[in-house]
Amino acid sequence: MPQRRGFHTLDKDLGRITYAESAQRHAFRPVLRLGFAVLLLLAGLFLLIWFGGASTPNVVLAAGLLVAGWLGLAIGSNDVANSLGPAVGAGAIGLLPGLVLVALAEIAGASLAGGAVTERLARGILDVGALTGGGAAPLVMLSALVGAAVWITTASGAGMPVSTSHSIVGGIAGSGLAALGAGAIDWPSLALITSTWVITPLASALLAAAVVIFLRLKVLDVPDRAAAALFWLPPLVGLTAGLFAAYLALLARDHIDRVMILPSGLAAALAGGLMMRVMVRTELAASGGEPSSKRLFRPPLLVAVTIMGFAHGANDVGNIAGPLTVILAGRLEIGAALVPVTVLLVGAVAIALGTLLFGRRLVVMVGSGITRLNASRAFCVAVATAATVLTASAFGLPVSTTHVAVGGVFGVGFAREWLDRRGDHDRSPLPAAETRRRMLIRRSHVATIMAAWLVTVPLTALIGSGCYLMIRWIAGT
Repeated sequence: MPQRRGFHTLDKDLGRITYAESAQRHAFRPVLRLGFAVLLLLAGLFLLIWFGGASTPNVVLAAGLLVAGWLGLAIGSNDVANSLGPAVGAGAIGLLPGLVLVALAEIAGASLAGGAVTERLARGILDVGALTGGGAAPLVMLSALVGAAVWITTASGAGMPVSTSHSIVGGIAGSGLAALGAGAIDWPSLALITSTWVITPLASALLAAAVVIFLRLKVLDVPDRAAAALFWLPPLVGLTAGLFAAYLALLARDHIDRVMILPSGLAAALAGGLMMRVMVRTELAASGGEPSSKRLFRPPLLVAVTIMGFAHGANDVGNIAGPLTVILAGRLEIGAALVPVTVLLVGAVAIALGTLLFGRRLVVMVGSGITRLNASRAFCVAVATAATVLTASAFGLPVSTTHVAVGGVFGVGFAREWLDRRGDHDRSPLPAAETRRRMLIRRSHVATIMAAWLVTVPLTALIGSGCYLMIRWIAGT
């Protein structure tokens, strides 16, 4: 009787994340060089104000668009492997179609669901209305963008993975403090955002664990896997598609009759379930009735990748569109209370271009050379991540997609280990040295997440406040 494998799945997946982060830093180099070039251009623009007497509002607008564009490219290139890497590695979709699919999903997510996060970053952290006269509000948001760009460029150059969402939040808080003092900061809103950075990885872990336990008990660990897959996977994908369609209908409630929200979800659930049934039958026929989990979960993984791309666009576009909305409102005299669709589209296109232009190298390394997760575990993580990020986006809360995905990996790993222990009560305990090694591996990833938001926010706040004071001094106002 072959020996059962040890409890190594979680550590293997965490190790793959570590490798993926190394690949990320390597593949990010072209965008990093572009970031240093952007910072040099910014220095030139500020010198135009100082020596050339250039119009400060025009320079602020140009600098804001420049930095926002680079941040969009960085977001699109850096995070695409979270969703697309496992799908490409599992053969669910080709590289170029996958990049196009994710880019389109990000544009759709940013345009349709990015308004809440954008509004929170534009007006929910800082009382922009108190910044009157001298174009102070655009300067504050430009300082936040520059502070985030400086920190992301510096940290990435040093090999430290950081979050754009954390950087922008810290930059806005810091530049707002420098401009108006502590009284202008909405501290309850800021506390809500930062607490969400802890809650969302835990929520993703719980949801991913629930999905993997369901799949293991109902599909993967049953005598007739083919029949179980044909019975359970279509309704599972149908439920996912139906909930997503209902979410989209809820977003469009101002343009469609609210009575149509439930029928839209039911119709999408039925269509998704029927399509999934056809695809599962196709995979069963191609494998001779004995499919591997990799083949079975190709179609559901593709659905999850699309929804995850939508969720990423919905949440991360606010990092660009939030500050940019205030900058444009100050220069073009448009209302900052309502997020212009054009600003969301600008941010969405920047993220999509980052995915298309710079995402290929990273996806190849993560998806083919260092396949981070197998298809079934990637599906669980993608569904949990997308659901968690979309929920946060609906409440206007900026979160780190990568950290939420890591939380999903933890949930999947611990759930699988619990299932293994539940099915093998006679397993001998691990050696003490091996137990300590695994604890160190897991603690290191928790420490990385905690350090990212504990360090990033105060540092970007400091850089943002310094940028605001420097720009005000250069402008002589």
